[in-house]
Amino acid sequence: MIDKKYIELNAKAQLILRVGQLLMENSADTNRIVRSMKRTAAFANIFDEQIQIHITYTTIMITVSENNYHLTKLQKCQQHNVDMHVISEVSKLTWEAIEKDFSLEKFRYQLEQIVKKKNKYTSFIINLGAALACGGVGKMFGCDLVAALYTAFAAFIGFFVRKVCVKSKINPYVAIQISSFVATTIAYFMHFLPFSSTPWYPMLACAIFIVPGVPMINALEDMLDGYITAGMTRAMNTLLMVGAMTFGILFAIKIFNVTDFTHIEMISHQSYIIYVFSAFIASAGFSTMFDVPPRLLLVVGIGGIICVCVRTVSMDLLGVGMPIGTFLGALAISIIALKAVHWFHVPTHVLVIPSAIALMPGIFMYRLLFNIIDIDALNASELLSAVQSGVNATLVILAITVGVALPNIVARKYFDTLNCKRLRHALSERKYRQRTLHQLQQK
Repeated sequence: MIDKKYIELNAKAQLILRVGQLLMENSADTNRIVRSMKRTAAFANIFDEQIQIHITYTTIMITVSENNYHLTKLQKCQQHNVDMHVISEVSKLTWEAIEKDFSLEKFRYQLEQIVKKKNKYTSFIINLGAALACGGVGKMFGCDLVAALYTAFAAFIGFFVRKVCVKSKINPYVAIQISSFVATTIAYFMHFLPFSSTPWYPMLACAIFIVPGVPMINALEDMLDGYITAGMTRAMNTLLMVGAMTFGILFAIKIFNVTDFTHIEMISHQSYIIYVFSAFIASAGFSTMFDVPPRLLLVVGIGGIICVCVRTVSMDLLGVGMPIGTFLGALAISIIALKAVHWFHVPTHVLVIPSAIALMPGIFMYRLLFNIIDIDALNASELLSAVQSGVNATLVILAITVGVALPNIVARKYFDTLNCKRLRHALSERKYRQRTLHQLQQK
């Protein structure tokens, strides 16, 4: 017969794995996953020397030891979404379980309740949020209001097509190709419509909703934290998503023989108030895609304003290039978020990532795409310009990633120390409560 202690240890291991699975499937970084799993293990009276955790992008493995029992279990991660609400709630639950002395059954029940909760936004609201976010980014690029509405319409249809593809269980990379093709095609035909003095700008921003900002930032953080396997897999997933997006856009450009429109101005000289409103709409819109709690939409929108305004002011007043300005914008919101997380009680990524995605480059990427299409006909100077556009686009994307990740990584040791103190105190308080209860029961 199987010993009851072994059955109990197996139940504890399953609970630890379930926490890790939920966090990985909703795009938490690996460091947070490990911390939350170890906190869950401590709740179950399994401590650091009794547990080993190995995490890849698709599989989580743990080995736990208790008394004379040793148990190794695997858990596959079946899907990879971005849901900031789940990440936030699971992290809170791991603390509440210790501080409020939950039973294993209550912890498991509360965990499954988080999974069963409906998304904070309806499908239409998410679709509309993604569309408005792309329109806001287009306005920051320099388009007029009519072109921004055209951008939002193209993005709305593209996002809807992607959602239909996902529901139809089409390969996710193929779904990205199809949705980017549809959005770009609609944006192209929009330029034939009247009333806009900037008809080409919708093509720059209509597919921004596909940009894999969360996997990209997580990949860098994982590698810098020493989780090389998970980080490299996330990076490869990011490259595949970008490649699928690029293929869809290129296919639309090629099939409709789109004129090279990349001569349009790279830097928009609009009033700062336009940047403020556009950045707010972009960041709040992206937040609905990531299921950021509604109470934080205003906060994230202000974060987007900070990002974009720091970049714009840096470029206008300090004379720095777009990569440096972008890095400063991402760095500013990331540093502010280190303090803001204590005010709003959410992980830093919930506040930072939706704010920073509004910084994505536009014209650089499209200049590179057009040069790739005509690479056989390029002369030396045009080839150099193509390389320059590619380098600038890459530097801007890296600037966002490093700017977001760096403060969090630098401050991690400090926060880990605080979390360890909090955990020790919570465990000590729980042990005291249990001892007191036991004494009362004996009396």
